[in-house]
Amino acid sequence: MVPQRILGSTGLRVSEIGLGAWQLGGDWGPITEDRAWGILQAADQAGVNFWDTADVYGGGQSEEFIGSFKQAHPGIDRVIATKAGRSSDLYPDGYSEKALRDSIEQSRDRLQVERVDLLQLHCIPHKEIQRGRVFEWLQVFQQEGLIAHYGASVETVEEAIFCLQHTSVESLQIIINVLRQDMAEQVLPQAAEQQVGIIVRLGLASGLLSGTMTKNRQFSAQDHRNYNRDGQAFHVGETFSGLPFELGLDLAEQLKNELPEGISLPKASLRWLLDFEAVSTVITGASQPQQILRNAEASALPELSADLHIKLADFYHSQVRQHIRGVI
Repeated sequence: MVPQRILGSTGLRVSEIGLGAWQLGGDWGPITEDRAWGILQAADQAGVNFWDTADVYGGGQSEEFIGSFKQAHPGIDRVIATKAGRSSDLYPDGYSEKALRDSIEQSRDRLQVERVDLLQLHCIPHKEIQRGRVFEWLQVFQQEGLIAHYGASVETVEEAIFCLQHTSVESLQIIINVLRQDMAEQVLPQAAEQQVGIIVRLGLASGLLSGTMTKNRQFSAQDHRNYNRDGQAFHVGETFSGLPFELGLDLAEQLKNELPEGISLPKASLRWLLDFEAVSTVITGASQPQQILRNAEASALPELSADLHIKLADFYHSQVRQHIRGVI
């Protein structure tokens, strides 16, 4: 079973490896309820108790699959986090207390819960983060019992630092991996000091670090790795961590040469993240049940050596960082 960590100051116990549920919305390609339930069942079997979804994943389909699965399989201590703020009635300039409340209430109903375990703002515009009203509304919702805890999913170091310095978020969901290390240097120490839980997304850089992807890989029309490869739809850093696809694969191949014998690239990449005490959980997507089981195995690995951490940091700064597009 995957070991658990405490999510910041929330008291929630979450698995070190979590499940990202974007794919359950059919946004990576069509998915049936049976297939979705198979993925969720594998998560339960592996002890992956932290599931991260959003109201816009499949227009609520991901939340609905999770809600119906939970009802059919009760008695397991899961932490279900969802996100709000990117639906068409809110994004990009329709933010109001009522609209946000309505969005969260709809998520609660689809998840079939009395209150949401963790509500995260979903990469809302930077100006809305700075304005601060949304965080005041979340405090109200928390006091009312609509949500138990709240945090923010952000895209840049600047947004993460602002949330740490000017809001009362209990968690931050950030983009960080061995091909995008700035958050480790600038955000993780402050988050640890303030007991803000860190949820990692893109830990395998949209598959670049999976060890199985090739340059002739074709992605479905619905997959962001197709339609957002160069940032056409949203922040370029959300896809392949902002790296050009082919170059990213070349860099991932070079990374393999930095690793000690006997440890695969994906497991080393996940272990690298788990070596940071500030990290509470690393959410990984899975389109097949066996992917969950493989990712979960990273928790059983020993910590990487200090020398390897230095080597990977040097590799990032000398070979990778200059190629990342968009604001880091």
